[in-house]
Amino acid sequence: MQNEFASERRLLSEYLQNDALFRRFFDVFLFEAIPAQDRTAHDVYINEVKQSDIYIGLLGKEYGYEFEDGSSPTQIEFDTASSNAKYRLVFLLNVTDDERNSKQNQFIHKVSKSLIYGKFSSYSELVSDVYSSLVAFLIDKGELRVEPFDKSVNTEATLADISNERIDWFLRKAKSERGLALDFNTTKEKLLTHLNLLHHTKLSNAAILLFGKNPQRFFLSSEVKCAHFHGLRVEKPIPFYQVYKGNLFELVDQAVNFVLSKIDYAVGTRSQGAVVPTAYEIPPEAIEEAIVNAIAHRDYDSTASVQVMLFADRLEIRNPGHLPPALTFESLKKNHSSYPRNPLIAESLYLAKYIERMGTGIQEIVTHCTEYGLPEPEFMMTDTFVTIIYRKNSVAFEKVGGQIGGQIGGQITDAQKKVLTLIMEDKRITRKEIANRISINESAIQKQLEKLKQLGILERVGGTRGYWKIKEGGQP
Repeated sequence: MQNEFASERRLLSEYLQNDALFRRFFDVFLFEAIPAQDRTAHDVYINEVKQSDIYIGLLGKEYGYEFEDGSSPTQIEFDTASSNAKYRLVFLLNVTDDERNSKQNQFIHKVSKSLIYGKFSSYSELVSDVYSSLVAFLIDKGELRVEPFDKSVNTEATLADISNERIDWFLRKAKSERGLALDFNTTKEKLLTHLNLLHHTKLSNAAILLFGKNPQRFFLSSEVKCAHFHGLRVEKPIPFYQVYKGNLFELVDQAVNFVLSKIDYAVGTRSQGAVVPTAYEIPPEAIEEAIVNAIAHRDYDSTASVQVMLFADRLEIRNPGHLPPALTFESLKKNHSSYPRNPLIAESLYLAKYIERMGTGIQEIVTHCTEYGLPEPEFMMTDTFVTIIYRKNSVAFEKVGGQIGGQIGGQITDAQKKVLTLIMEDKRITRKEIANRISINESAIQKQLEKLKQLGILERVGGTRGYWKIKEGGQP
């Protein structure tokens, strides 16, 4: 009844349209708010009921205006919502049957046979009941969650969105790495159920991210943006920029390969044995651990993406997320319990041996780097969680053994060896700084640099504001 609940209807409409949560999901139709039209009121509100997702009915004392068949507009609205399978929420004014119109009591009796209604005695009680009911509706529809993101059901995806090839790959990988107790010919339904990624034919978000044919169709920000800068800060134009898409396993592999293709790689000689020693300037294990950590523990509700940025002096990996309340940056470097943000994703990554289960990821990154001879990595929280791994390009050369000139031997002079040593310590060192360090005039240094370029050992990247690069194959 519009007249009986004129104030409540208006206030409830204003509340739903101004509430920070509900206005993200709902628009409210209120008959009194529409302008004059050349249509009957009956046609307008019946049409609105048919188009709605939720019908909210307020039933009070009055039955209201009656059509020729004895029904009221309110009853017709309710019947229309029922016949069109709308989500119905009915709230009953808390008065006795004696205070109500007899036909209203009959109508309420009919309503009670098809749903459970709420009762209210005041506007504040009505708002509280509507709030609880709408939150339950949003949870039921998967719009609000009371469980981890990766466990939540994806209402749009079906088993047809799962890649059979990726399922087969995972079965082989998990069986060989962790002894997964499933046969190679296990169906994708059985595997996903075993991994708790399939619930009554409904896929979880984790299933799409891990095994989907096109995860970005459902989660646009589930991608990794990789960039390589010649300097020490973000500057445009970006020399190398790549956005990787795919399932989580593919994202890890692609991002790791991007970094490995851009950092120094040293090749030694067989002087110490039959196998030629090789080394990267950053241990690949630390790179992979940092990237998989970012992808596994990121906040997938965020519209931001994981970013992998390689600078002249460091590798930065940023992921949208934050530390669990129980952890600090210092405790990350010590033995601590595991608090995975996305436990189902972490479990599958563990089975494929992309991560360990014991919360040792950060410790592993620190250990790999410090034992390799690099500075201790740093971790910080800005608008994202940031992992910083520092570069030291002489490390790769040292790891393959020998000394400057080991692979190129007599082709270079002692002065050129000194120049290369200084460049390995500081890629951005200037010609003047080199001259001062080894007590040779600048013109002589320039000749040595040109000679090293001619030998294919040295390359200048980025002009006067760039840096020196010892070329692959020219490294000892």
